[in-house]
Amino acid sequence: MKKIFLLAVLASGLAFGQTKKVTSSDVHWWGYKVAKTESSSHDGTVKVKSGNMVMKGNELVGGEFVLDMTSINSTDLSGEYQGKLNGHLKNGDFFEVEKFPTATFKITSVKKNSDKVYNKLVTGNLTVKGKTNAISFPAKVSYANGVVSLESNKFSWDRQKFDVAYKSAMKDVFVKDEIDMTVKVSAK
Repeated sequence: MKKIFLLAVLASGLAFGQTKKVTSSDVHWWGYKVAKTESSSHDGTVKVKSGNMVMKGNELVGGEFVLDMTSINSTDLSGEYQGKLNGHLKNGDFFEVEKFPTATFKITSVKKNSDKVYNKLVTGNLTVKGKTNAISFPAKVSYANGVVSLESNKFSWDRQKFDVAYKSAMKDVFVKDEIDMTVKVSAK
């Protein structure tokens, strides 16, 4: 009877996937002024609060990540200027972290990608400030020794679709709509 139960548990794991908990992450962002150049940009990080990746055999089939928006931090500035930009990003000018302390990304599909390095196209629903839109990005996905790793190529998403709009007199005249990101996550 124990063997039948164990076999049933193993079979259900193969059918529905095996969930791995995120153990490390690195999420980097870039925001640009009107001229999208390195000299007109700011960049920084945001921490992954929690997350998981779902494996079916050796393939990534799903997952969900929760970003701690209160941790958003510019890394290209320091001192007073860094403090001012971080405050801007966290207040009603952009992400309103008091009202929306987290953002989420839920993987809806992982398909083969023709790129030799970024071998998968990851699609999912990004929720920021209570608004959800689908986004896709190329990623390098690997699985070895019980650890799944996902590393994206740099990709963009349109902040306006999530009501991340600069609430100043100049509105969005000086800020590009696209936010670039790279994501690295490992789960075990």
